[in-house]
Amino acid sequence: MNISYPEVINAVELSFKLKGEGKVELPPKPGVHPRPNSFIHAMPAYIGGEVDVAGVKWVAGYPDNPARGLPSIIAILVLNDASTGVPVAVMDATWITAVRTAAASAVAAKYLARPSAENLGIIGLGVQGRTHLLAMREVVKLKRVYVYDVVKPKIKEYVEEMSPKCPEAEIVPCDDYKCVTKNSDIVVTATYIVEKPERFIGLGDLREEFLAIPIDYDAAFKEEVANGVEVFVVDDRGQYLATKARGPYFKGYPDRVDYDMGDVVAGKVTGLREKRKKMALLMGIASHDVIVAKIVYEAAVKRGVGVRLPL
Repeated sequence: MNISYPEVINAVELSFKLKGEGKVELPPKPGVHPRPNSFIHAMPAYIGGEVDVAGVKWVAGYPDNPARGLPSIIAILVLNDASTGVPVAVMDATWITAVRTAAASAVAAKYLARPSAENLGIIGLGVQGRTHLLAMREVVKLKRVYVYDVVKPKIKEYVEEMSPKCPEAEIVPCDDYKCVTKNSDIVVTATYIVEKPERFIGLGDLREEFLAIPIDYDAAFKEEVANGVEVFVVDDRGQYLATKARGPYFKGYPDRVDYDMGDVVAGKVTGLREKRKKMALLMGIASHDVIVAKIVYEAAVKRGVGVRLPL
């Protein structure tokens, strides 16, 4: 479809803004867990305002899938006309999930990272490790990117693949995660979401000033980080608190939420970039899937691709 990262980032930013203005309906996502550490979530959303579209994503996360030759994240999405409720498209949402997740992190960096931030760290070099670099370079003037994965061959593969795609920055391979955390202004963790995490990144592993962006729930950062930051932001307050209350995730993490990203992007909160220690915990929200799906749908209609089915 030739949909660019700036297009996706702008759409996700608009979705956050509309949420902060009270124009998004976003119930906490229900899910089932057929196997240990797996999930299948239903993610509905309605985006009002100038977007005016509804939809639901059905997404599965299975950490053991790569060993079977399958993606760890697989998803489909149904997009609905908000005025009639008629489904207008059923589409693959695996790509949408990959890019909207990275775009949300890029928006968080735009509003929360210190203006001087130039070093990015990425722990976990799968699909999200790749999309995050491509999204972050659109909003941060990167000088160096420190990367690490527990599967060591992935590090060399990542550097070789991604260096030509981000020529303005040096991609630095790391032998351990502390090389990433000690050298990075922004640290993104993209490990697997698990029910009983062995959290490994503590406050002492990070710089004096940092923005932590976990997209893997509570798998990587110890609770002392989440409780020790000056600013604790989530992509959706209701979803975070409901997920924490339901368990098993976020044990020991804050019961408070300082700010919702919707309020930040809507301009209800200012001055956060100058704070020294920040965490933006991004669980992934359906409004981002739906707004990107609308872009995909409109591009498909314009190009005349897809199969039309009768109602």
